[in-house]
Amino acid sequence: MDLKERINTENLPQHLAIIMDGNGRWAKQKGMMRVFGHENGAKAVREVVEASGELGIPNITLYAFSTENWNRPKMEVETLMKLLVSSLKKEIKNLQENEIRLKAIGNLKTLPKKVFNELTEVIEKTKDNDKMTLTLALSYGSREELINTVKEISIKVKNNIISPKKIDESIINEHLYTRNLPDVDLLIRTSGEQRISNFLLWQIAYAELYFTNVLWPDFTKQHLYEAIIEYQQRERRFGKTSEQIS
Repeated sequence: MDLKERINTENLPQHLAIIMDGNGRWAKQKGMMRVFGHENGAKAVREVVEASGELGIPNITLYAFSTENWNRPKMEVETLMKLLVSSLKKEIKNLQENEIRLKAIGNLKTLPKKVFNELTEVIEKTKDNDKMTLTLALSYGSREELINTVKEISIKVKNNIISPKKIDESIINEHLYTRNLPDVDLLIRTSGEQRISNFLLWQIAYAELYFTNVLWPDFTKQHLYEAIIEYQQRERRFGKTSEQIS
């Protein structure tokens, strides 16, 4: 039986998050420059988004560039930014045809002006698409997001807009970058690393974590199917007992 046929479409993750790791190592294994890995990683993005759309997964968030990634060699960062702009230009037609809405989270003001403008343009053009929301985490760090959230809520408390007694999970959710997205159900990380790396720390509180040794440029729809099948085999209790769930 084909892996796709084993997937229960009634039990899909409503929010899939992916840490796309291993581009540099993939290129190094082939004796190529790291940028070659990033270019091929973009192909994996296309395949995974396409496969997710076919299954009916409504929300995907991709860790594309972290706040820590600014510390990488200048040439690599510049190349990544150029690749991002070219990818956005190439994918706009595909996004429209597949009714995919593009969003971005992170400290977007730190992006180069050309990248920011191109990103803003694609977000605007796709804002009415409603089959899937594809969110790119760019210049993103979860701790920075939480610090900003605390600051925003603190200002509102100081100005008597929010009562401290009213602060709960929903209030915090409303002030996160991901305010319009559900919590993450499934988090995938490629390349064999088994850590979260400052990604959606609040949003993955009850997510299922799936780690694979596959380097991101080699990650195909078949690997995605494997992750979803394992996700569907797990019992998600959210603090309850097995008996309560059944």
